[in-house]
Amino acid sequence: MVMVKDLTQLTIKELWQDVKEDEDWWGDINERVLGMVKLILEGSLEEELMEELQASRYKRSDSRRGYRNGHYERDLFTMFGVIKSLRVPRSREPYDSRILPRYTRRQKEINEMVRNMFLAGVSTRRVGEVLTKIKGENISAQTVSRIALSLDAEVERFQRRQIADVYRYLLLDGICLKVKGANTVHKRHVLCAYGITWEGKKEIVSFRQATSESEAQWEAFLHDLYHRGLEGKELRLIVTDGCAGLHRALETVYPYVPKQRCWVHKLRNVTNKVRKRDLERCMAEVRLIYLAENKREAVECFRKWKMNWVSLYPRAIDCIEKDLDELLNFLDMPPEHRIKVRTTNAIERAFREVRRRIRPMSCFTNAKSVDRIIYGVISHLNQSWKDKPFVEFTQNN
Repeated sequence: MVMVKDLTQLTIKELWQDVKEDEDWWGDINERVLGMVKLILEGSLEEELMEELQASRYKRSDSRRGYRNGHYERDLFTMFGVIKSLRVPRSREPYDSRILPRYTRRQKEINEMVRNMFLAGVSTRRVGEVLTKIKGENISAQTVSRIALSLDAEVERFQRRQIADVYRYLLLDGICLKVKGANTVHKRHVLCAYGITWEGKKEIVSFRQATSESEAQWEAFLHDLYHRGLEGKELRLIVTDGCAGLHRALETVYPYVPKQRCWVHKLRNVTNKVRKRDLERCMAEVRLIYLAENKREAVECFRKWKMNWVSLYPRAIDCIEKDLDELLNFLDMPPEHRIKVRTTNAIERAFREVRRRIRPMSCFTNAKSVDRIIYGVISHLNQSWKDKPFVEFTQNN
């Protein structure tokens, strides 16, 4: 007589032991799930067709709106795996199915998974290989590329949407990328705007491709922001890396908003003008300028630094002195915000994510592929920043 185990009397350890001994346990579960999903889908499609025709099988009715035309079979790639030979009913007159739209071979979730893998840096070939192992369906590199093309419409919507004029700080910078041309490789600049609202929400507001970081290109980008709603009524500071063309463009579009030059870029320039033997001591004194509590103290620190080093390094002194006012504008901001807005580090960190994504690529195939990748990285960053404020801002600051 064979003893049957009472599952209610077994411990978790004993149940897990049974699972481990049955090597096909997980595979059986997956097949059962796919079988149930297939039955539900086929039943739902039948019901949908009857509703469309206003008549069930073999029913005579004056209200009938069409006739059946047999079935066809289709493989459907789902989150559970591949449903083989799904029977799809059809009618003589085509209709739009809400359950399974025409020509659908994959669930939207699968396309989303493919896009996310592509944007994360996985090559088109590797995306197909990975999904074949996980889901059992081969997706070609061409299919991955076609799915990625769906980003074009999203890019256009992002670059045309209205922008709320709610930003307190605006950081502006650009990144240079290589793009294939007709017979050579070109450099393309991507101009970016990074905004921080009064509540501390941070996001990349917009981006545009440009041939350079000239005054004309930056002015076109800034005018686009302005006409889409970012008029700058709430802006208290615009942070830049010191690009001459950008600063001239800002005088045209946002002439009344104070500008802050990035201290990191400025210190890098000063470093190049000081001998190695004096570098550590000289730069330690420079840092006292931006670590000052207020502008008066910062100016005093600059004068002391100038007096100590002007005879040895006049070019280094001039590098700071000619832009001192714009280097100290951040000191007019609340103390808890200053470390965040005295440099363009925040937007530079976003650019690092872009460079990480494009590292496996020698260069972009065309300008549209640049937009897709940049938009994908930006969307991911903006989503991840939603619950991570830049700093704790208050209306009283």
